[in-house]
Amino acid sequence: MQQHSITIYNLMVQFFQKNEPIQKFKSNSVLFQEKDPVENVYLLLKGSIALGRVHVRGKDFILKILNDRELMVEYQLFKAHPHYQFYAKTLTDCECLVIKKEQFEDFVLTDPDAMKALIAWLSTGYLKAQMKCQDLIMNGKKGGLYSILIRLCNSYGVKTDNGILINLPLTHQELANLTYGTREVIQRALKDLREKDIISYENQMFTVKNVNYLKEEVDCQNCSFEICGLN
Repeated sequence: MQQHSITIYNLMVQFFQKNEPIQKFKSNSVLFQEKDPVENVYLLLKGSIALGRVHVRGKDFILKILNDRELMVEYQLFKAHPHYQFYAKTLTDCECLVIKKEQFEDFVLTDPDAMKALIAWLSTGYLKAQMKCQDLIMNGKKGGLYSILIRLCNSYGVKTDNGILINLPLTHQELANLTYGTREVIQRALKDLREKDIISYENQMFTVKNVNYLKEEVDCQNCSFEICGLN
């Protein structure tokens, strides 16, 4: 989430929290499916949510993972009868404000500060998407994995004596879904990183012991955390 004092998230919390009850969702709950008619936008207050798509052949792709203090607007704004572009599934227990699409659109159309904040948020999201595409196109599957690990460090990293703990449980399959690769390819790449003592993996938690190695391999541009994250 952007760090400016006025963000679309903060403005929406201030405006809607006094009228909308906080809704709780258990882990592995589906908030909406791809191609469902749009009814709501979601303000994620606590927890983690995966947004993704399922390929026609059944392959699951995770496009991004959102954590606390995030906004989900996964459709074409101001379009008549829109549909969600992705699915949304909770990875942990979550708390959200669920806001009707019409209320959200009326809010940003009638509040100039909200419209400016929404444009800033959308432009940052566009840059994030472009950088992810660049990493996958230029660096291949292995480099894509390294890039995702760096982004996980930025979004969920906790510094420890052993390195940067990615404080989000992830299976090898979920990591493969994030990198658009197969589990077998990702497992081989992770095994190589473990043998080089670049990472460790315990209780479904990754620790990156040498993040500089990953950055050198993908010619990292050291973008700000605002751009280089999984959200």
